[in-house]
Amino acid sequence: MKVVLFCGGLGMRLREFSDNIPKPMVPIGHRPIVWNLMKFYAHHGHKDFILCLGHHAHVIKDYFLNYDECLTNDFVLEAGQAHLTKTDIHDWKITFADTGLKSNIGMRLKAVEKYLDSLGPDDMFMANYADGLSDVPLDDMLKFFQESDKTACFLCVQPQQSFHYVRLNDDGSVHSIQDTTNTGLTVNGGFFIFKKKIFDYIRDGEELVHEPFERLIADNQLMAYRYDGFWKCMDTFKDKQAFDELHASGECPWQVWREGL
Repeated sequence: MKVVLFCGGLGMRLREFSDNIPKPMVPIGHRPIVWNLMKFYAHHGHKDFILCLGHHAHVIKDYFLNYDECLTNDFVLEAGQAHLTKTDIHDWKITFADTGLKSNIGMRLKAVEKYLDSLGPDDMFMANYADGLSDVPLDDMLKFFQESDKTACFLCVQPQQSFHYVRLNDDGSVHSIQDTTNTGLTVNGGFFIFKKKIFDYIRDGEELVHEPFERLIADNQLMAYRYDGFWKCMDTFKDKQAFDELHASGECPWQVWREGL
């Protein structure tokens, strides 16, 4: 199944880390976050990727054009030649698509519609923001979506930010105050599954989760797969540090491909 990854945003809240690296290329250990996401999909058998590029697109292109398999794979060095015991991306197909420097997510998705021409209206593809990782059981999510017979589905998770949810009375007095983890509130986790006919709901210039999702809701065509397991996105430098700490400890729940090693 094709996987569309939105890799073109400016990543303004991570500029304190680097002005020269697009957010999907911010590293966790030896590999960027987008590689970790692609490896997750590949583990589940989905290796046909479409990268929606924009900000610093050349950095992402250069990374894969000059990909070094030795960084994350065992190899034998003999007579000056490296012989890999296994490889990461030899069977991946990656389409690099320029979708504009300042395009929103809906515009980026529309820009790569031509690369999904082989799909029929009810054929599925997946999409993601390219800055969040999870150990969500993807096969279960796909089954959930297929059985719904709807047009679109997204991952629904608890917010990771630590803030309080406040309810007010009409006069401005506080009715209640709760930590977000105790409210039952959920947020869009960025893992999407669509049927090709999602494009019938998107108009030029629209943000994906605004007008198009409102139309899907009106037609009862939008599902949310709730998951309470691991999910984390890299929005800020603090998030980057948290990912680094997980990697250093060896606790990387999203690396499902390492199970049993």
